[in-house]
Amino acid sequence: MSEFPIVAIGAAAGGLDPVRRITEALPHHCGAAVLVVFHSGAQPSALPEILSWHGKLPVVFGEQGTPLETGRLYVAPPDRHMLLSRVGIHLDSGTRVHGTRPAIDPLFVSAAMAFGPRVIGVGLSGLGRDGAAGLRTIGACGGLALTQDPAEAAAPDMPAAAVNQGHPEILPIDWLARRVARFCAA
Repeated sequence: MSEFPIVAIGAAAGGLDPVRRITEALPHHCGAAVLVVFHSGAQPSALPEILSWHGKLPVVFGEQGTPLETGRLYVAPPDRHMLLSRVGIHLDSGTRVHGTRPAIDPLFVSAAMAFGPRVIGVGLSGLGRDGAAGLRTIGACGGLALTQDPAEAAAPDMPAAAVNQGHPEILPIDWLARRVARFCAA
């Protein structure tokens, strides 16, 4: 398996626009695998289609056993946690985390455990505290933890929880999108 970077993005309420802005900033020749968890619950989701309208990368729902590839954006399917291993994507319909499935922390923690310093975690707008523990784990495993500035987030709970639980780098969304794009440059 090649040693390419992994970008893990988590968002919920108010997070669609920040995710879209990051997607738009990603380079056409993206040298990273990009994964997104959005609190969608069991409802059908058009997120892959929406993000494909705004970006240059192919966007698909993560599927069980899919090996990660650079230049692709994987979205957690409805009602399934998306986890990572060195082999690829694992989907889980187990216990809700922070009252939701899919949840952000399972992706962030599994990415950190499997890929350590190759991971950049991005916490965006949302209610509750999902993603905070995962960003802390990413940082502890040598990865880069970033969060949207809570002052500009439509729902600041998740970014504020990340700030309170660890030491993520706090950036306005435009700077955050540029930082992620530089990380993904092939």
